[in-house]
Amino acid sequence: MNKKQFEVYFDCGSSKIRAGAFNKENYKDNFCFESNFFYDHSNIKDEIQKNVTFLEKKTNEYLNDIILMVDSSKMLSIGISIAKKLDGSKLRKEDVQFLILNAKQQVLSNYSHQNIIHIIIKKYKIDNIDYSSLPNDINCKLISLDILFICLPKPTVEYFKEQFFKFDISIKRIFCSSYAKSVNYKNNFSSIENIFFIDMGFSKTSITCFSKNEIIFLDVLPIGGNHITKDISKILNITLSEAENLKFFFDKKENIFDKIKVDTDLLQKVILARVEEILDLSAKSIKLNLNLEKIDHYKMILMGEGSKILDNDLKDRISFSNDIDLLDETKEDIIQSAYKLDSDGNKQEVVTIPKKQTNKGLFEKLFHLFR
Repeated sequence: MNKKQFEVYFDCGSSKIRAGAFNKENYKDNFCFESNFFYDHSNIKDEIQKNVTFLEKKTNEYLNDIILMVDSSKMLSIGISIAKKLDGSKLRKEDVQFLILNAKQQVLSNYSHQNIIHIIIKKYKIDNIDYSSLPNDINCKLISLDILFICLPKPTVEYFKEQFFKFDISIKRIFCSSYAKSVNYKNNFSSIENIFFIDMGFSKTSITCFSKNEIIFLDVLPIGGNHITKDISKILNITLSEAENLKFFFDKKENIFDKIKVDTDLLQKVILARVEEILDLSAKSIKLNLNLEKIDHYKMILMGEGSKILDNDLKDRISFSNDIDLLDETKEDIIQSAYKLDSDGNKQEVVTIPKKQTNKGLFEKLFHLFR
């Protein structure tokens, strides 16, 4: 059987499915597809089928496995600090891997309903000196790690495994979409030391904060663009489908309001009120988890499907608009985020090696720390 040329990624959101295939030898040789908006997952099988058919036709390859991008309003980030005393000899990678395994087991024991998706080492402390990466050839009496675990609920993971199994497609690896996107997009702001991404999705808003190019905090709020739709539906006394259409056309600025009786000023107030609330909750989460007094300057970036209702004119009516920039992302940008993270990695992240690799020692089978 010929070796496959393309690696395939699926971003499965609450209201859209995006997919992309990248040539393993030349990433510029790629194909991306995006489904239409859907309000629920009742027809998700059909939407997956459309993406699969498109990619198989374009790549001329049968699709049997994918890398999945997905978020959840119940996604968790769990921070753990863990330490170990040593004898002062040279620090071994196995000592670090032991701590990672210990911390991982603590998370699995205390959050049995969650699947660990990403393991990120925020900081190494060796004999009371902080390091952003593991130094080579260093003696150590005491080592501690600050580790961030990003987790998805097991039912969410199993749900998507079942959906793709219907097409005889297996999931090789999973990325949290908002994390993958922020790791990719931060490279566009290399001159900014502190950058906070607010990713407003359909049913959640995630906040990912970086300082000096390193992730320091991630939080998820169970509120998103769908809550704007529900507000419009309730206040204007229309169906959810009608409210979603109004929201969509409001964004496109198409002149449909002459054909239907809608108070556009009221509609705008409803939208702005909910967006203000989401941004205010995001700002409170950042202030609660970070000491902003020690941060001289930072930039907030608003992105995600739920944020597309705003343009710069509407954004300027938000009370703290000067602190926020809008990021207009395409389906290619989103899928490419997973491709780049898969290919280049994040220097802070511990990468799990599949269990099928049995020709290495215990720790090497489970983790490696460097690409």
